[in-house]
Amino acid sequence: QVQLVESGGGLVQAGSSLRLSCAASGRTFSSYGMGWFRQAPGKEREFVAGITWNGDSRYYADSVKGRFTISRDNAKNTGDLQMNNLRPEDTAVYYCAATGRYYSGSYYYSGAWHYWGQGTQVTVSS
Repeated sequence: QVQLVESGGGLVQAGSSLRLSCAASGRTFSSYGMGWFRQAPGKEREFVAGITWNGDSRYYADSVKGRFTISRDNAKNTGDLQMNNLRPEDTAVYYCAATGRYYSGSYYYSGAWHYWGQGTQVTVSS
């Protein structure tokens, strides 16, 4: 089992940066892929970024490539999402998520994600 708690959301202006953090509980967090999703009002939850359990590979949605960077620190059981050059369309509730243990499939597959945080609001004003 993995419990996830996000932090770092807030209200920022377009063009600003924000860093989200995800704190995970459990001794074996390093065995799980980690990712970020977001859900805007009236829209479905969408994949934003993912990182493999060992940090070797990262995956991004096209809409955030070049602006967002996902990272993790297995020694601290934490993961981050650095968001630069934020746009109003990035406004959403952002969720931290974890895959099944030692997951090796596609990170874009919705069924890969087994554990979810409670979400943190990010609002970008124009």
